[in-house]
Amino acid sequence: MLTDTIKRFVGQLFGQRSQGLRRISKDKHGIDRRIVSRHAIKVCEVLQHEGYQAYIVGGAVRDLIVGLEPKDFDVATNATPEQIRPLFRRARIIGRRFQLVHVVFGQEIIETSTFRAPASESQSTDGHGRILRDNEFGTHAQDAARRDFTINALYYDPSTEEVIDYHNGVDDLKHRLIRMIGDPRTRYREDPVRMLRAVRFAVKLKGKIEPETKEPLASMAELIENVPASRLFDEMLKLLTCGQAMECLTQLRQDGLHQGILPLLDVVLEQPGGEAFIELSLERTDQRIRSGKTVSPSFLFAALLWHQVDVRWQQRVAAGEPSIQALMEAADSVLDEQTEKLAIQKRFSADMREIWFMQPRFEKRLPKSIWRMFEQPRFRAAVDFLQLRAASHQFDSVLAQWWMDLANADDEGRAAMLEDLSKLPRESSATGTRPRTRRRKRSPSTDTQRSPSSDPS
Repeated sequence: MLTDTIKRFVGQLFGQRSQGLRRISKDKHGIDRRIVSRHAIKVCEVLQHEGYQAYIVGGAVRDLIVGLEPKDFDVATNATPEQIRPLFRRARIIGRRFQLVHVVFGQEIIETSTFRAPASESQSTDGHGRILRDNEFGTHAQDAARRDFTINALYYDPSTEEVIDYHNGVDDLKHRLIRMIGDPRTRYREDPVRMLRAVRFAVKLKGKIEPETKEPLASMAELIENVPASRLFDEMLKLLTCGQAMECLTQLRQDGLHQGILPLLDVVLEQPGGEAFIELSLERTDQRIRSGKTVSPSFLFAALLWHQVDVRWQQRVAAGEPSIQALMEAADSVLDEQTEKLAIQKRFSADMREIWFMQPRFEKRLPKSIWRMFEQPRFRAAVDFLQLRAASHQFDSVLAQWWMDLANADDEGRAAMLEDLSKLPRESSATGTRPRTRRRKRSPSTDTQRSPSSDPS
C-alpha cells in the first residue's frame, strides 16, 4: 500500500502519465446518448445480447466528447467477422488487410471490427515496415494499444453510458493534444498515413501534436510514397473535408508532409492567382461543411487542380492549338500526373473533366446551345465552378451571375430568360448573343464554322 502511494506521488511529481483501464461516467464525459446513432447502438445491443463485448469506438467517441457531430459510427467487439455476420440481416465481410464487417441500415453503414492483437513478427509487412495484413485478433486492452492516438482509443458503451479509456485519451482530448500510443517512429512505419492523420486531428481540434509524436514527421515523410494511391486519396479527401482544409494544407507544408500527395500544390501556390483561387475554393468548401451541406469530391479536386489546367490550356492556345483540344489535352496532362500518386476514381475524374470542359461554353450565350447545356449532368456544378472563377477575376462577374440566375430558375423562368436573350442586339463574342433573323440554309461545313468554337459537344 505504501509502495503504491509512493509510486503515484513520484509519477505525479515527474509528470508521468498513469496507464490502465479507466471507466468514465456520463457526468464527466458529457456524451448525450440521444445524439448517438441508433443503428450503432443497435449493433452493440445485438452483440451484447449474444454474450459479446461491443462498444462504439474511435472518432465518433472523440467528436461526441468535444461537441462535434460525428460523420460515421464504428463498433469494436470481441466477436469475429464470421460470428458477427449471421446476427444481422444485411451484413458483409470486407477487407483483406483489415477484415471487418459492414452492417447496413438503409443509407447508414456501421463498420464493425474485431479487437486486434499487437503487431508481431509473423505479420506481413513491406520493406519499410508497413503492415500489409492484420487479421490477428486480441483482447480489448490489446485493441486499445493498437489504436494510433490516445484520443482515438476511447470506447463508449451505450448500455452503461460509460467511456472506457486505457491511455488517458480523455485527458489528452481536454487539452487538445495529439499523442501517439507507443513509439511514434514504429507506428508511422506500420502505417505512414498516421502522419497525415496527426496533422488533421490537430487542426480539426484546434490543438497541437505532442512533441515526441511530431518530431519524426519531417524525416519520415517519404514513407507516404509507399501508401497505396487509393488509400492516400481517401485520407486526402478526409483532410480536405474536415472543415479546416486550408489550415491543414498549410500545416502539411510546414511539417514537410505535402510532397507526394498533391505534387503540383507547391507549384500552384507559388504562381500568381493560384493561391487565391485555392484559398477561395477551400474557404467555400469549409463553409458548406460547417453548415451541414455535402461536398462533391469531383468539384473539390476540380477546383484544386484548375489553376494548372488553366495555365496549360492558355499555353497550348497561344501555341496555336484549337481551344477545346487544348483544354482537353491540358486536363489530361494534369490528371495523369496526379493519378500517379493520388488514385482519383474514374467517376470523379470524369466529372472533373465535364466541369472543366463546360467553362468555355459560358463565354457565348446562344439559346440553342444553352438548351443542350441544361441536359449535361454536371451543368449546375459547372455554374458553381464559374462563380469561383468570377470571384477570382477570371470571368466577368455580371455574366457569371446571369448564368447562376439561369441555373436557379425553373423551366418557365429559363424560357423567359432565353426569350429575353434572343431579343437583345448582337453582342460581342464575350457574351455571344445573336439576333433572331432569318438566314438562308447553309452547307454543313458552314454550319460547323458558325457553331461556337468553345462548344465541345
